[in-house]
Amino acid sequence: MRIITLNVNGVRAAARKGFFDWMLKQKADVICLQEIKAQRDQLDADVFHPNGYYNYWHLAEKKGYSGVALYCRTKPDKVTTGLGWHHADIEGRYVQADFGKLSVASLYLPSGTSGTERQDIKFDFLDRLEPFLRGLRRKRREFVLCGDWNIAHTKMDLKNWRGNQKNSGFLPEEREWMDNLFGPWGFVDAFRVVNQKEDQYTWWSNRGQAWAKNVGWRIDYQVITPGLADAVKRAAIYKDERFSDHSPLTIDYNI
Repeated sequence: MRIITLNVNGVRAAARKGFFDWMLKQKADVICLQEIKAQRDQLDADVFHPNGYYNYWHLAEKKGYSGVALYCRTKPDKVTTGLGWHHADIEGRYVQADFGKLSVASLYLPSGTSGTERQDIKFDFLDRLEPFLRGLRRKRREFVLCGDWNIAHTKMDLKNWRGNQKNSGFLPEEREWMDNLFGPWGFVDAFRVVNQKEDQYTWWSNRGQAWAKNVGWRIDYQVITPGLADAVKRAAIYKDERFSDHSPLTIDYNI
């Protein structure tokens, strides 16, 4: 089973850059997208509804903002949108598809880089997400939670970790939350199951020469329940083409 996740930073822009042409060549079973930045009436074109895939969306009420999508080759048994609290659901941050005893979700956590108010919203989101995630672990299902989590977990996961310890995305409180996610809450970072190398990034700032110099952050994850850890076979970050300021993360599972 091949699963791809990408923050497209505007699905219409990504389409113009050839993302869907590339996507169709990957023969992925599920593709999770974040930061759609579109309304339903802007997604009527055939490019957004490729043959061979079912597609499901959770779009933000605000125009040109947030939103997630999920493409799958097999029709899900059930699709769930929303996390159950207002400020998350009006921003379109979660869509989940169930296939038998497996669930795959596209999740987009808030960024706090624009200021104190958004960082407070991010902390509130993390506080509310904890019981949701703990609830998933009590279900008799396996989960793959794909998306832009907007947090680099360890020093290995961003280039300039020393200079970013007071910046959103690498704050001590955020990293501690990730420690809990991959610790007592029982989830697994699928990428690190098969790749322990440094300089593995999925997002680069548009400032300076970040992309050219590979001064990046690894903030896009496939977070899995522990029952899937042995199923992770291969992980790759695709950098030959640029569809966004993020790169696609592809993971192959023996499922």
